Amino acid sequence: QVQLVESGGGLVQAGGSLRLSCAASGRTFSSYAMGWFRQAPGKEREFVAAISWNGGITYYADSLEGRFTISRDNAKNTVYLQMNSLKPEDTAVYYCATKSTLVGGSNPQLYDYWGQGTQVTVSS
Repeated sequence: QVQLVESGGGLVQAGGSLRLSCAASGRTFSSYAMGWFRQAPGKEREFVAAISWNGGITYYADSLEGRFTISRDNAKNTVYLQMNSLKPEDTAVYYCATKSTLVGGSNPQLYDYWGQGTQVTVSS
């Protein structure tokens, strides 16, 4: 059984930073792509970032303007999302997900397993 557990969310002031973590278990973590998505109240889930199996290829939502960085540590079965220069519009529940391919993408329907999410709230 694949399990994904996010952590690191919280309340932060605009301009601040947070680092989210997602610990994976139940499958060979290093063989699969990973992604981060977010969902704000009343909105659809949207793509944030994705990373390939070995970290060599990354994708980001254009709207992030280079403020976020996705990375992974295959020795620790963990994927990270470093979020800098946070804005109130970044407030959402952030989810990590795994995709049964080597390279990630932005379509949430192609991801197989999801975590429960971690709340990020950015105050103005």
